[in-house]
Amino acid sequence: MIEVVCNDRLGKKVRVKCNTDDTIGDLKKLIAAQTGTRWNKIVLKKWYTIFKDHVSLGDCILCAPRPSWERGKGGGPSHSEGFLNTFTSDEIHDGMNLELYYQ
Repeated sequence: MIEVVCNDRLGKKVRVKCNTDDTIGDLKKLIAAQTGTRWNKIVLKKWYTIFKDHVSLGDCILCAPRPSWERGKGGGPSHSEGFLNTFTSDEIHDGMNLELYYQ
């Protein structure tokens, strides 16, 4: 069981407890029950990543470029590195903050 914090930056901050095998759609339904909004009008983001409804929380992958000192000389990926090696992955974990938007 994990706890996810969602903030809409308009005065609503919701803490939701859910399982890692729940989907983003299930998380939206739990948020909707606490905020009084319809679940299909909720959009969950982290920076510029929008989370899709069918993906489970344990499988959500946030891709962010690695810092330049980890990529090698010149600040860019070398030709021997594959494109996927230039990203690090992170799943939704306990206590994570997500941005809450409305459609």
